[in-house]
Amino acid sequence: MILTDKLVFSRRAVLAAAATLPLFRGARAEPRLPHRSHGLSSFGDLALPPDFAAFPYARPDAPKGGQLILEAAGTSYDSLNGYILQGNPAQGLSTIYDALMAGSLDEDNALYGLVAEAVEYSDDKRTYRFFLRKQARFHDGSPLTAADVVFSLNVLREKGHPIIRQFLRDLDRAEAEAADRVLVVLKEGFGRDSILNIAGQPIFSAAYYAKRDFGRAGLEPPLGSSAYKIGGFEQGRYISYERVKDYWGKDLPVNRGQGNFDLIRYDYFGERAVGFEAFKSGAVNLHESFTASEWATGYDFPAMRDGRVTKLEFPDRRSPGFQGFFFNLRRPVFKDVRIREALGLCLDFEWSNRNLFYGAYTRNVSYFENTEMKAVEPPSPEELAILEPLRGKIPAEVFGAPFVPPVSDGSGQDRALLQRANTLLKEAGCQRKGSQLLLPDGAPLAFEALEFNNALDKVEQPMFKNMRLLGVEATLRVVDSAQYKARIDNYDFDMITDRKMIGGVPGDELLAYFGSASGKSPGGMNLSGIDDPAVDALVDQALKAKTRAELVVICRALDRVLRAGRYWIPHWHALSRRVAAWDCFGHPEATPRLDLSYSSLWWWDADKAAATKARG
Repeated sequence: MILTDKLVFSRRAVLAAAATLPLFRGARAEPRLPHRSHGLSSFGDLALPPDFAAFPYARPDAPKGGQLILEAAGTSYDSLNGYILQGNPAQGLSTIYDALMAGSLDEDNALYGLVAEAVEYSDDKRTYRFFLRKQARFHDGSPLTAADVVFSLNVLREKGHPIIRQFLRDLDRAEAEAADRVLVVLKEGFGRDSILNIAGQPIFSAAYYAKRDFGRAGLEPPLGSSAYKIGGFEQGRYISYERVKDYWGKDLPVNRGQGNFDLIRYDYFGERAVGFEAFKSGAVNLHESFTASEWATGYDFPAMRDGRVTKLEFPDRRSPGFQGFFFNLRRPVFKDVRIREALGLCLDFEWSNRNLFYGAYTRNVSYFENTEMKAVEPPSPEELAILEPLRGKIPAEVFGAPFVPPVSDGSGQDRALLQRANTLLKEAGCQRKGSQLLLPDGAPLAFEALEFNNALDKVEQPMFKNMRLLGVEATLRVVDSAQYKARIDNYDFDMITDRKMIGGVPGDELLAYFGSASGKSPGGMNLSGIDDPAVDALVDQALKAKTRAELVVICRALDRVLRAGRYWIPHWHALSRRVAAWDCFGHPEATPRLDLSYSSLWWWDADKAAATKARG
């Protein structure tokens, strides 16, 4: 599942049917569906059999109890609805909802039965029937039925976040055939992962929202059905989630060994540095380090020295996604690809890695880093078969070796690279006037980088210094998380820092990140505003790929075209995840491939906690 909890939806979560369809269709003959399964996947392959007892990475007998206290992303929140555009949602809201099916953290794009115990489907994979578990309940004890599933899909398509509505674009209709049966029909020409998006969608109570407007943000705790419900919260300070001890689905294979903490709490701080101080004092009990300098030098404090805090590194076997400084092509200043490339040459990664990052990172060059979808050599014959019809509509360099940011001399001010940048700016029609560089229309080449904290200031300022040597005026503006979200939703920025995740089977996230439609509606994830028919065509091909081998070839071609666009200044990635924790937790020996998921899979170790407390 892709991305942060600031927008609480999974990449498999998508919207649904027309508005308020009739619930039961007794007069319509039910279609016969010849195939039945306990799960769904992109290409029809599931690693686990129908009778699996638990996910292999979970400890089925993990003890329950204790509390996990984490730092929240952002500085505050004003909404407990994470599925609409309005408001700035609290972190962790997806914790309270069940879906028809749940994903495995060891398999890309594979779902297994949660609320739905089984699914039938047609030969053409356009029609599906989900069989719901009769014991499914909301937290108030009311039954969770097919009517709630249909309502959820409908209300999300009508009032949900634009990204969710886009992901559910292929849903033709959803019908409640009976209290425990939902029929789902996809549109002609549906995407490969459309049914995964539908099956992973959260289920809301139709009765609860009969008296409430789903489309409005607010702080009334909503009714959920999952292992946790919203507990105590204070806007601007924290939000907590309490374990539901009589949770209806606690013994299902997809849940066994998970949801182990009695309480999960997210505490809000103005800056990550303040949150780290809270961790050092014990007010926060688990902290993931996202900066190499903190990991290398920040742990010399009493609790670390006496063993009450431990440092753990886990291999990160996921694709790191793509992180960097992203240009907003809706701004005239970034329209010319030569200007974008020139600005990218001002980031001296080699200097930053040595002087700021303790050599801990590798430079990003691809949108599909560390996967077989990454383009490396010149196009293969299979890639050329895809790219040749686009010749003349895409840069000529796409037909050679893919673009890779040049390696600097590590001085922090590489003269050769800056000279190359100056040449590109001149070729783009820019002219120097004193210390200022002017665009071809005479306007200054100036822009503002928007952030919601100062975490990257030490990287940005040396880059801005190099830009000023070229006559470019680059400045930094830091705003609070609510302002930041509002400006991002409306594309009111010049350049931002972002990280986007891509799964091992790229699908609808490609449409969200690179599709032109996504960049034209508020709240979209195509932040750069990429609007290229060639990119749209390649994304469409990727969504309809029938085999993994076909998908790999298409994604490599897409990678080449995107890299040729110079839409970002690539950042870096680490090969491990760095976690520090007070010594009161246990965790599975087998780490899942796609995520650590400590809030779900870890547990409270009472003996360790007592010993740690005694040492304090």
